[in-house]
Amino acid sequence: MAHRYPTRRPTDLDHREGDAPVDLPAELTTIPWIDVHNHAHTLSWNDREKFALSGCHSMVMMAAAYYWTPYKPVAAADVRYLWDDALNRLAPIREAHPFDAAVGIGIHTGARVEDYEDLLEVMPEYCELDEVAAVGEIGITESQHVAGWDLEGQKDVTRRQLEVAADHDLPAILHTPADLRDVEFPDRVHGSIPGYELDLSLQREPVLSGEYPKRDAVEIDLELKDEAGLPDDRLVLSHADPRIAPYVLENTDCYCSFTVSYPWLLGVEPHHVAEVVAEYGPDRILVETDSAGILRSDVFAYKRTIFEMYRMGIDVETIRQVVFENPREVLR
Repeated sequence: MAHRYPTRRPTDLDHREGDAPVDLPAELTTIPWIDVHNHAHTLSWNDREKFALSGCHSMVMMAAAYYWTPYKPVAAADVRYLWDDALNRLAPIREAHPFDAAVGIGIHTGARVEDYEDLLEVMPEYCELDEVAAVGEIGITESQHVAGWDLEGQKDVTRRQLEVAADHDLPAILHTPADLRDVEFPDRVHGSIPGYELDLSLQREPVLSGEYPKRDAVEIDLELKDEAGLPDDRLVLSHADPRIAPYVLENTDCYCSFTVSYPWLLGVEPHHVAEVVAEYGPDRILVETDSAGILRSDVFAYKRTIFEMYRMGIDVETIRQVVFENPREVLR
């Protein structure tokens, strides 16, 4: 017989016909997760604490971030400063927060880098450091900020960085482009306060002329990966979305990593991740925040993605594989 409550008016349970209450798994609040791509060293202490509060186990902070360099074209010394700065901040971050952290180093093609040969010469020494867990973020970029970079130059610097990753058995984290010029802001009724500190009016003419630049860039990156001798399972394609995921998952053994912390810009919501996992399985799917001080992003979006996957019918063990086991395997 159903339990009767001594309430003055009947509760909803009094109207149920013996249905058991929903029994949500407590593990949803304790699943550890790994962020394979962020720029958390550029965030505030409070923002990094949000990672810990929401269950982050570890992260890789990408030191390649052309938008923090003081001048464009970017000097090789500027990029190396960014690598050094991230490494310098790593120990204090590890000591201040109960999650592990490592660094990714790379030459980002978001703005042309002068004398990048100087960086390629010293990159192997950085990759020998225990603190460096990945080469990234790198890859072909459709359009640059202020200083354009021709496609052949981008191919050269990307291929040679992939070779460094292969030589050091490190995963490569590849930025895949989005056409930010076509971004719409349906939630804005009055005014136009940007959520991005990048002046998009300064973007150069695109170097990719196709209708779908993300796929064009991915196809080139995959060719460069093969030329560099980097195995598919050591390549992570960041900023994945439901449109590119089928191509990657059906034609390669690479990983798709979904950026969930700023859907207002990339259009990727937690339910998109769940839908791809439901259709293709969890084996080569990752989640990332790409949180950075340069744009409006939500660290808690990662934890919300965990909850949303469960709401969409993904079981706890599958969720754990996507958010913890897969990135742990990639990062070894």
